[in-house]
Amino acid sequence: MPTRRSLLSAAAALPVLASTRLPATAQGVSTAASSSTAYAFSLEGLDGKTIRLSDHAGRVLMVVNTASSCGFTPQFADLQTVYARYRERGLTVIGVPSDDFNQERGTAADIAAVCQGMYGVAFPMAAKHRVTGREAHPLFRWLASQKPTDIPTWNFHKFIIGRSGRVVGAFPARVRPTDPRIIALIEAELASA
Repeated sequence: MPTRRSLLSAAAALPVLASTRLPATAQGVSTAASSSTAYAFSLEGLDGKTIRLSDHAGRVLMVVNTASSCGFTPQFADLQTVYARYRERGLTVIGVPSDDFNQERGTAADIAAVCQGMYGVAFPMAAKHRVTGREAHPLFRWLASQKPTDIPTWNFHKFIIGRSGRVVGAFPARVRPTDPRIIALIEAELASA
């Protein structure tokens, strides 16, 4: 049986998650919604408009950190394919450019030229944001709190958020958006309505 001292020592060794949370009024978090779901967050869009995840409440979301100069950049085409195939049934893909891995150095216009110009992306694209560490956008800190062993370690990490607004799956860069595991999860979540 653990002693009080061993429990206190173990508790002291745990990371302090509460201190890394931003107040609900901080940028990126809606004050009207609870941060217990993804719908509480918003992102600045690549076009300067706000992407409010609450506008997509009840839909299945695929949130992907992207980069224009990465070996996985051709996944933009796969993301667009999945989006076009399932958007009418309730899927929204949201791309979040990030330079966390030193492969997204361009401006908003440069990013748009790649994702929209070269790959025909029609799904919402956020402005460039941090997706890892203490400086990560609040959405990505929330995603990390939901899947602490499955956080972005490279570009094109995919989080699947069910209709409930909770994370139901995460897939690393090497798993393409058209992978049967991702498609099966999307279809199962779309059918859960």
